[in-house]
Amino acid sequence: MKILSINIGQPETVQWKGKSIRTSIFKSPVKGPKRVSSLNIEGDGQADLRFHGGVNKAIYSYDSSYYTAWKTTLPTVDWSAGMFGENLTTEGLPDHQVQIGNVYQAGTLIFQAIQPRIPCFKLNLRFQRDDLLSLFYEKKCYGIYFKVIQEGIIEAGDNIQLLETSTYHCSISDIVQSFVSKGEDQLLLNKILNIPLLPKGIRQNLSKYKQ
Repeated sequence: MKILSINIGQPETVQWKGKSIRTSIFKSPVKGPKRVSSLNIEGDGQADLRFHGGVNKAIYSYDSSYYTAWKTTLPTVDWSAGMFGENLTTEGLPDHQVQIGNVYQAGTLIFQAIQPRIPCFKLNLRFQRDDLLSLFYEKKCYGIYFKVIQEGIIEAGDNIQLLETSTYHCSISDIVQSFVSKGEDQLLLNKILNIPLLPKGIRQNLSKYKQ
């Protein structure tokens, strides 16, 4: 497992369907070491703090294997790291292999997997396509939000080491599946809802599907 790219961006206003939208989804790869605090990566910013940022969304990662799949689906797009708004483009860290609560280290940074990304319409804006959000849901390649346990320095090329395996036995993909299926598997849903680490927002969303 390793960090392939660190990507950052600042809030900007762009036009979409006749409206001015404030967003930080446009992120670009940067070189050199970057400090990661409890809230974000040095040089990165969030536009809408109601839904982005905060201690449970300090880092958003997206695995490079997903880009391989996207290149098949949308071969005409000029793909590059950071296009999904991720802070870290990773290798060997797909959703189905990461359990909520797993603790990792890269450089001097220690961070914990907390939840999947639940995407919004700004993906359509980013790619200038009306169907990108629906395609994202279909692929179920959501990426992972991490909480910072110990602030530190990271750099592209750093190896990612698993320090602690979660005892909850619930992958990020399990949470995605429960969300997308609207709690079809009630045993899985209850298992997820019983995880103390589960953030309030996603807990509220999933609780709606409890029978």
